[in-house]
Amino acid sequence: MAGTGESSRSWERETVPMVMTIVSPMLAQRDVYSLLLVSPWCYRALLSVSTIWEVLDLHEMSKAGERLRSALLLERYQLVKKINLEFAQVEDEHFILLKGQGKVLQGLQHLNLNGCQKISDVGIEAITSCCPQLREFYLYWNVRLTNVGITHIVRNCRELRSLNLSGCKNISDHCLHLIGDNCQKLQDLDITRCTKLTDRGLQQILLKCSLLQRLNLYALSSLTDAAYKKIACLSHLTFLDLCGAQNLTDEGLSCIAGCKNLASLNLTWCVRVTDMGVIAIAEGCRSLELLSLHGIISVTDACLEALSKFSSNSLMTLDVNGCVGIKKRSREHLLQLFPLLRCFKVHS
Repeated sequence: MAGTGESSRSWERETVPMVMTIVSPMLAQRDVYSLLLVSPWCYRALLSVSTIWEVLDLHEMSKAGERLRSALLLERYQLVKKINLEFAQVEDEHFILLKGQGKVLQGLQHLNLNGCQKISDVGIEAITSCCPQLREFYLYWNVRLTNVGITHIVRNCRELRSLNLSGCKNISDHCLHLIGDNCQKLQDLDITRCTKLTDRGLQQILLKCSLLQRLNLYALSSLTDAAYKKIACLSHLTFLDLCGAQNLTDEGLSCIAGCKNLASLNLTWCVRVTDMGVIAIAEGCRSLELLSLHGIISVTDACLEALSKFSSNSLMTLDVNGCVGIKKRSREHLLQLFPLLRCFKVHS
């Protein structure tokens, strides 16, 4: 019996912590918190895995602001690199208090504030002043953000690579000028439904942020070819969403065809586009993996034949629903042209 007891203790002290250490990176952080309570040996083992504590996930949590401040007082979170507060309860005052806690977020690289509608320019100033190494910043649906907040972001976060401003309806062209002048390392920009933006602002981004790989211009119907033509400056671009670009013409699309590395292109409801523009894309962008022509009534089977000639070995998603000019658009016909197709619907 004594041997059995010793074996059990060895299991608890050595085997269980080792197993926990292996599986914990694959678990949700809330489950990792529960594992801390399993035993003192698990607790010590998990604390020794520094990569676990590089992420702080408080998304959708109540009292997330208070939880954030408490967590950052713990030694294990001193090297946190990623914080997720998406749709969590957090307000300006929490970030102002964090600013007073000293150098708690000096290594933070990723901050998700999507849906945090109680954060204003004041909170943005406070939190960005703590995060000089921030590379990814997500601010989806923040209707309180203005150009003042953007000024704080570009001043404090010189290492930005990814910025999501989708639904931030109160920013204007001035914000794009600020980003263009100060964030030239930017690789990913989402300005979906930022309805105050015009050609002039977008041109500033396109000319100065030449490293962009992903650009989301979803539902910006007021833009014109004057801006779209400048997209050709982005030689590294792989993802472009132009859904709802009602003023995009074949001329503008032919310029976009100069983006040779484009792999994903959304042209849903780009109603002025015809075969001419799509054929230009087929000839210029020969690595397309996703293309949506959803709702474009002026394209015909001719554009699909051109696409098949150049992208039959790469295209995996193609949406031609609502394209009444394309007669051969059944699943069977499309698979004959594009044998790698796996998805036939991007928009409902």
